[in-house]
Amino acid sequence: MTPRVRAPELIGRGWLNTGGEPIRLGDLRGRFVLLDFWTFCCINCLHVLDEMRELEEKYAGELVVIGAHSPKFLHEADPVALAQAIERYDVRHPVLDDPELITWQAYTARAWPTLVLIDPEGYVVAQYAGEGHAHAIDALIAELRKVHLRKGTLQPGDSPYVPPVVEPTDLRFPAKAIRLENNGILVADAGHNRLVELAPDGETVVRVLGEGQFKEPNGLCLLPAEVANAVGYDVVVADTVGHRLAGVELATGQVRNLAGTGHQLMQGDGTAALSSPWDVTWWQDKVWIAMAGIHQLWTFDPQTGEVAVAAGTTNEGLLDGSLEDAWFAQTSGLAADGDRLWLADSETSSLRYVEAGEVHTVIGEGLFDFGFRDGAREEARLQHPLGVAVLPDGAVLVADTYNGAVRRYDPATKQLSTVATGLQEPSGFVVSTSSTTGDSSTAVIVVESGAHRLAAVSTGSTTDDRSTTGDGLAVADGVIGRTRRPPTDVLPGELRLEVTFRPPPGQKVDDRFGPATQLHVSATPPALLKAGDGVGTDLTRVLLIDEAVGDGVLHIAARAASCDATEGEGAACHLHQQDWGVPIRVSRDGAGTLTLPLGGVS
Repeated sequence: MTPRVRAPELIGRGWLNTGGEPIRLGDLRGRFVLLDFWTFCCINCLHVLDEMRELEEKYAGELVVIGAHSPKFLHEADPVALAQAIERYDVRHPVLDDPELITWQAYTARAWPTLVLIDPEGYVVAQYAGEGHAHAIDALIAELRKVHLRKGTLQPGDSPYVPPVVEPTDLRFPAKAIRLENNGILVADAGHNRLVELAPDGETVVRVLGEGQFKEPNGLCLLPAEVANAVGYDVVVADTVGHRLAGVELATGQVRNLAGTGHQLMQGDGTAALSSPWDVTWWQDKVWIAMAGIHQLWTFDPQTGEVAVAAGTTNEGLLDGSLEDAWFAQTSGLAADGDRLWLADSETSSLRYVEAGEVHTVIGEGLFDFGFRDGAREEARLQHPLGVAVLPDGAVLVADTYNGAVRRYDPATKQLSTVATGLQEPSGFVVSTSSTTGDSSTAVIVVESGAHRLAAVSTGSTTDDRSTTGDGLAVADGVIGRTRRPPTDVLPGELRLEVTFRPPPGQKVDDRFGPATQLHVSATPPALLKAGDGVGTDLTRVLLIDEAVGDGVLHIAARAASCDATEGEGAACHLHQQDWGVPIRVSRDGAGTLTLPLGGVS
């Protein structure tokens, strides 16, 4: 039998959502504890926050969910930014602030998100990586609950959650905005789950649309007039947490569903669902969608209602090439410019474009590389950008969100420069061109999401007012950074990779219609792997590490399907999936086996 492991104590910089009070695991003895290792940039982590809500309600008093925030980007280590993210994403449980990844390492987490279930006696009973595990955790708690009720070790108690105080504002975490034909500005007021029309001054509220009909809307697309007249609505909304596209008729304020079921698409389920659409724009006679939840680009045809995959394999990463082979990483901003579609890939801190059926990268290195540096493509760095816009001269503005900056990329010179700094999480733009007495001028408004407002910026000169918030954890000018995760030491030569998976209670692996598992392995740099890369159906594989290449990152994507053991009406199947990016360091003292838990009982 596997020996029982006592859950390590929760150690970090401090606590949020507890009224300032620390929490010790001993204080929670008698209840189940579910640790959620997350970082607020990660779309999969945001999905898990939503998945856990039903469990929190179902087992209220018997289950305590605790978020262990383990930052990927430097900005996420800022305590003020973390507090804002907790409010932005409506986190209703205690959160441990763990910027040094102390608790992350104690629980051997290697992926965002990672979930660890602790029983009422304080022992680790299960660990899961990725999303889609709510049904498995539910089944396991239901089974263990009976055991602990018999033993008398399940002792319900009050929740340690204390909601933060929120100051009211007209806008709350606005995401994107567009200029309307009446010169007003329509804003996706994500924090209030609605749209707001502002006067041309960008401040005065004219009206509210869709109150209570959205769930964290982000992208907005104003349809061409002839298309809008034909379909009966004017604006397409990327309703991100609603997992749908919505149409808004401006004259009446009526909201209608255009695509999506309201439930998140899980790969392989074959439904008409969507997964966290983040931005939308009009290009090549269709609405293009940044489908952030599964790292793809999709299209929507308003005339026919057809939704289709346009680009991406669903693998997360930075890989150029044909539309069908390219990899994206949580695309969050789109902007069309003639035959070219610009996009911001937030998780790879990259600026990319689509043209003539091919994907190209102009700035960005990979999932764990970021920084704040101007210059040519090889030198320039961004940090988790969420928005892009095209200026009349062809230059591209980038909302460099986690650097609190507006950047400008010139395709002619292939240079990145800084336009404005000191902003609080800029996420989108409104670019307007006007002509007076024969002269044209361009006005740019940035959606300053963290400051709950729109702000005008000048694109003519670089500012030098760089500022920071909280502990001042902004990336310094000219610096290149990498995600600060401790590498895993591995032996050179053969490395045995084991992805562990056990079906949840009451379920079984069902391979009647083909393999129930899939494993995809690659590396950065690619030469790190002399053998073992590619796609297969076995969750165990031997990799051959090239010692001459040295350190790098293993990219591992695993899937496993399980179905209810009892067949018949109501029986369901579930897909478990996770992508890992595991930094490795080749060492003669390293391990010969790398074990990654996809899910199951410890």
